[in-house]
Amino acid sequence: MTNIILCGGSGTRLWPISRTLMPKQFVKLFNNQSLFQLTVKRNKTVCSQQFIISNAEQYFLAVDQLNDLEVTNNKFLLEPIGRNTAPAIALACFALDDKEVVLVSSSDHLIKNEKAYIETVHRAITLAEDNNLVTFGITPEYAETGYGYIEAEGENVKAFHEKPNKKTAISYIESGSFYWNSGMFCFKAGVFLEELKKFSPDIYNASKLAYENAQNNDIYRIKHDDMIKIPEDSIDYAVMEKSDKVKVVAADIEWSDLGSFDALDKEQEKDMNGNTICQKLYAVDSQNNFIYSKERTIALVGIEDLIVVDTGDALLISKKGMSQKVKEVVSQLKENKTDLHHIHLTAHRPWGTYTILENSDKYKIKRIVVKPGKRLSLQKHFHRSEHWIVVSGTALVTVGENETLVRANESTYIPMGEIHRLENPGKIDVVLIEAQVGTYLGEDDIIRIEDDFKRN
Repeated sequence: MTNIILCGGSGTRLWPISRTLMPKQFVKLFNNQSLFQLTVKRNKTVCSQQFIISNAEQYFLAVDQLNDLEVTNNKFLLEPIGRNTAPAIALACFALDDKEVVLVSSSDHLIKNEKAYIETVHRAITLAEDNNLVTFGITPEYAETGYGYIEAEGENVKAFHEKPNKKTAISYIESGSFYWNSGMFCFKAGVFLEELKKFSPDIYNASKLAYENAQNNDIYRIKHDDMIKIPEDSIDYAVMEKSDKVKVVAADIEWSDLGSFDALDKEQEKDMNGNTICQKLYAVDSQNNFIYSKERTIALVGIEDLIVVDTGDALLISKKGMSQKVKEVVSQLKENKTDLHHIHLTAHRPWGTYTILENSDKYKIKRIVVKPGKRLSLQKHFHRSEHWIVVSGTALVTVGENETLVRANESTYIPMGEIHRLENPGKIDVVLIEAQVGTYLGEDDIIRIEDDFKRN
């Protein structure tokens, strides 16, 4: 069985922890492990391979985290833009044998009762082998208005329902015949494609063409022009709500999609006053607060029922029960054209990381870490020059036609417009301080000439 892991989404309701270039599924929130890693570990006991659907930026995060787990036998399909779940799943299924049973799971869900989960998966496999499309219905704990619902009679699905209002949600719970829609599925690849072709032929045909035109050098890379022609739709709308082959398995598995800080708060360890246990927290006469800080010290005096999230470049303060509205803050950030919704002070790249130490109109200072054996793209900039000071390791620096080894406590200069590259030929990290000086210091002032990671 193949585990199709959907890695799309930026987790805007967990901003500022979650950003476009480091979405919540890759943030290590649970004992130094991410939700993505927990998903892989949970499913590899029943699946022989992972087929990961992501964009190019998330691909490098996924590879690093799979390496941490020492998990191999992975397939990747990279989408240039997202077109929702139906096309993503279809593209993966085209790459598999028609009879292959697939388990479709999101990369950002938390499941705590793994024993019950595995039992539920085995039941789903049995139903899928009989050519059913199986969805996982979460046994509801309360009248939640943020989830879709599945109405069922035994394992037969009667209807899918949109997110209800409070009164309707209460009636669903009282009836005893409704489940939360988890967004997890199990079926044969060929059966899903047959139903997609029957009920959403436009998605089927456009996805098939995009798959056939994809570049496949160990990784399926969908072309942008092909992807944008695929109609955007969810698997629920495109197939599940129309097919007569749909079954549901009840999943009492302690599940959460961690769709808000209120949901995340429930999963964090608390002190005797109900505050999140955090080494950076000092609390006086303060109770029931969610605190997140990796850098600055947080002091609370006489504070109750707040969410306080500090990431160095952004501070979020919210009343508990209102954290769903964080996505509205993200919308405002996008309107104001800031990068705060997009990237952290520390950005992860396939070659390592960089951290912005200081930023002004005319200069920017970064701490750059290059992993052993990795190198940045051969590139140039039109609007800035750069000074590099190595503080640890030995860097191989290309400037124009010249290559130079730059060691700790040595420096080099890259004039504006000069072709250059930074490489780590050693066995330990290269750490350097970069000072950029120029009239424009945006990350899009990078003209890549050669790149080991096939980035544009």
